[in-house]
Amino acid sequence: MKLDPKKYRKSITLLCPVCGGTEMEYTEDADTIRCVGCGRASSKDELIQENGESIEGHLDEIKQDLKKDVAKQINDMLTSTFKGSKNLRIK
Repeated sequence: MKLDPKKYRKSITLLCPVCGGTEMEYTEDADTIRCVGCGRASSKDELIQENGESIEGHLDEIKQDLKKDVAKQINDMLTSTFKGSKNLRIK
């Protein structure tokens, strides 16, 4: 059994730090992102930095899911490897 990387992909909605809006417009010529709700403009990096807490929370969730899945996979591999052994038991 392999881990499926698609399972750990997550889409995170970035919020405007001023109004909390989620609709943004990206202007390529000015390389800025503007909130449709309040009109605040910022760079992509600024918006990511301002949403850092939310991003970290989602990242922590993914890490926990990955840890559980890796532990289960290791346990399953050990169980199948030592299946039928009278001297070892895997719980």
